[in-house]
Order: sequence, then structure tokens, then C-alpha cells
Amino acid sequence: VTFEIDSNGILNVGAEDKGTGKSEKITITNDKGRLTEEQIEKMIKEAEQFADEDKKVKERVDAKNAFDGYIHSMRSATEGSGENKGLSEKMDSDEKEKILDALKDGQSWLDSNPEADAEEIKEKHKEVEGICAPIVSKYYGAGGGGGGGGGAEEDEEEAHDEL
Repeated sequence: VTFEIDSNGILNVGAEDKGTGKSEKITITNDKGRLTEEQIEKMIKEAEQFADEDKKVKERVDAKNAFDGYIHSMRSATEGSGENKGLSEKMDSDEKEKILDALKDGQSWLDSNPEADAEEIKEKHKEVEGICAPIVSKYYGAGGGGGGGGGAEEDEEEAHDEL
């Protein structure tokens, strides 16, 4: 009698009767409780499919969060709360109204399109930002220009030190 177990856990048993010369072989596999190759391949395909879907959901959630954050920070700056109170005081009422209307439209769109994909959300975000950014940059650009000049002088001093 011979016993062999291969790397897959398959048992091969052989028996030979030396008197009659008769021999028999049997192979014993442990298929019980194991997945077939087809089942394994199906599970892998499903996992890949779900990974793609998860990626799309993550992109959509990230785009929505970015747009939501933009609306919140712009509303805060426009309505004059927190650190951005100075910006609110500089803008005239028409500019504030234009920004607040765009933000309201953006928030309304987000609320009425909960299943929008990432590209649609990004598109709407750009549209709202296209209305708000020129107005806000007018004030930040004027205030930031002087500060930028000081930075350039410091850079020149560092450049001279290196020479």
C-alpha cells in the first residue's frame, strides 16, 4: 500500500496484492467546502466591478464635498462672518447679491441632484466659481499685491546672499 499527498492536498492511494499481482489506485480529493475555479473567478470579477463602482462613488463624494465647502466658505466671506469680515465690508450690495444668488443656485442644484456624477458636480462648481471668483479676486488681488511685493524683496535679498 502506498500513500501520496500532493501540494494541493490530494491523496493518492495505491494497493497491490503481491500474490495475485492485482493492483488498485484511488484518488481522494477534499472538494467538500472548497470553491470551484469558476466560483473563484466569479468572485474576482465581482470584486473588480465593485472596486470600479466604489471609485466612482468616492469621486462623486469628493466633488460634492469640495463644492459644498466652496459654497460654505464663499457664503461666510460674503456675509461677513469669521476671518473674512473685511471682504464683506469692501463689497457693494450688488456684488454680494450676485455672489449669494450664485451660491444659493449652487446649493439648490446640489440638493435637487443628489445622484449627480462627479463630472456634473465639478461642472456646476466651476460655473458658480466663475461667477464668484472675479468679484472676490478684485478685493483679494488688491490686498494681496502689497504683501507679495515684500516677499519679492526678501527673495532678492536671499538671491544676493547666495552670490
